[in-house]
Amino acid sequence: MRYCLPVLLFAASALYGAGRWEMQYFYDQNNSALAIADLVFPDPRHGIAVGTLEEGNRVRGAAVITSDGGEHWSVVRLDRPAISVYFLDDSLGWVVTEKEILWTEEGGRSWRKMPSSPKGVLRVWFLDRQHGFAVGERKSIWETKDGGRHWKRIPAGDELSSNPKYTTYNDIAFLGKAGMIVGISQPPRPGDYDPPDWLEPEKAARRRQWPNMLISLVTGDAGAKWHVSTVSIFGEVTRVRLGSEGRAFAVVEFEHSFPYASEVYSLTRRSTESQRIYRDKERAATDVAAPASGPVYLATVEVTGKVVRLPVPGKLHMLESTDLKTWTETPVDYRANALHAVMAAPDAAHLWVATDTGMILKLVR
Repeated sequence: MRYCLPVLLFAASALYGAGRWEMQYFYDQNNSALAIADLVFPDPRHGIAVGTLEEGNRVRGAAVITSDGGEHWSVVRLDRPAISVYFLDDSLGWVVTEKEILWTEEGGRSWRKMPSSPKGVLRVWFLDRQHGFAVGERKSIWETKDGGRHWKRIPAGDELSSNPKYTTYNDIAFLGKAGMIVGISQPPRPGDYDPPDWLEPEKAARRRQWPNMLISLVTGDAGAKWHVSTVSIFGEVTRVRLGSEGRAFAVVEFEHSFPYASEVYSLTRRSTESQRIYRDKERAATDVAAPASGPVYLATVEVTGKVVRLPVPGKLHMLESTDLKTWTETPVDYRANALHAVMAAPDAAHLWVATDTGMILKLVR
């Protein structure tokens, strides 16, 4: 039986669900590569992706900016590789680099150093122009109430007896006055100083995955008080997102020969209860987006080989679910591949994903 093209396209749409992730930006320059590490859209028109830009023998940072919903993008070079980005609105934002925190009042078109920057910061989050938080290495959580001129270390981050050298707070998120910080205490274990997994995959496949201590701090009053809790887990929480109705979502990534590259959990912000909502031996989930309404979205990449952290990009797959049980795959531009992907969702109708291979895609319905 023969089918015409419209019928085939309709069948594909029915199989994968409505919409398609279309390429909006691809950094494709000779002798140059862009690895996007983070992405934000404070509103549907203004977006900023940041990461590491390699140009010949020089390694620096870059911000890729749009002010028209992704129709056009421009590149702003930074002195140092960028780790993460946060924007309060379409003009005021902050970028964390390997050495300092930068800020902008021009939507990312120009950047200035903060008056002071705590060492080892990985992420920042500001509740308003003056009140912000920074989290990072050596068990550090900082707070500013004067726009970053001065930072004060939050005592709750030091309550645990873990060694600061091996304890990192790697993500922070707020929704209104409710906030969550997640971290990991990971002391050195046998095999930590072996060659990379991809050099000796057979040895890596036999390497044991040791449990770590997951640390979470929760606040309901904009950081005036923090409740600290711990639990022993395998892997590391690399991303936390806050959703509506008191929900939070966390991506847990694993190493070595663990059967799964990652798992995604739904959490209750006011307790330690959690429910696994996704895992797949063939794919690694790297980010989750939970708009105030509509489905929850996952960015996943195909796992290459038996060792889950081989440095070989896999095909990007985008999933969505309305019940956190059944996940529907949405078609993605065939060129999209990555080791890691990050998402931005200013609302349920506007979603983007960016890859460490220099691509930015938008969900078009």
